[in-house]
Amino acid sequence: MSVDLRNLRRVVGASAAVVTALQAGTAALALRKGRRDYADGVWGPGLAAVAVTGAALGTGDPWRRWALAAVTTGWAVRLETLMLGRLRGTDTEDERYTEFLEGASTPTVLAKVFGTQALAQLVVSAPLQLAAASTLPRSARRWLFPVGVAAAVGGAVVEAVADRQKAAYSARDRDERPDVLDTGLWAVSRHPNYLGDSIVWDGLWLAGAASAPGGWLFPAPAAMNWFLVHATGAKRTEDRMGDRPAYQDYQRRVSFFFPGT
Repeated sequence: MSVDLRNLRRVVGASAAVVTALQAGTAALALRKGRRDYADGVWGPGLAAVAVTGAALGTGDPWRRWALAAVTTGWAVRLETLMLGRLRGTDTEDERYTEFLEGASTPTVLAKVFGTQALAQLVVSAPLQLAAASTLPRSARRWLFPVGVAAAVGGAVVEAVADRQKAAYSARDRDERPDVLDTGLWAVSRHPNYLGDSIVWDGLWLAGAASAPGGWLFPAPAAMNWFLVHATGAKRTEDRMGDRPAYQDYQRRVSFFFPGT
């Protein structure tokens, strides 16, 4: 078998411990500050921590372990820079968290926000954990590794460019900017930043699938895609903007997520 099961248990256990520690520390700070939206700030670091933990403790192919750790960490650093800017830019909690957690007790907040996010991080990063304890085959299937890494890097570039275009649009004077951002990548997808994020994790799964058992972990990127579309900004943006005539026209002209859909 291409998977070192003993090592995999070690990687999974260490990953769970690291994610739990990060979520617990963030939860303590968030509850003390009354900013439960601080959870957004630990999403990227948690996934990067799992990738680095796997690279350090794994016995699988070293090139793949460290390549996946490098790509994941690079993606997380850029995302974290963006998240910290948003969190530091306001003294009030994101209204999405306030509405979602209205009247919730502390145990409920811990479970619904930080506990759920910890579980999501471990599920999404499952291909990274398995790859850390797996060897690459001698067959042509091994080429899924570089193809997956290339896809992940491409997705990260798409996400970064989309976020930069959005920032440039938001920085323009309100009287001078169009009602809707519909240029650049935003002319082919209404949520190109989330699309790029999705491609990143599809690519990381593909790189892990170079080892046969990794292919069965397709629910991991599927879960990330679901989170991006339904649990974060994409669907909520549609709900918030859907009653605006300019956005309704934008919806008719431009695909929701994947171009052509």
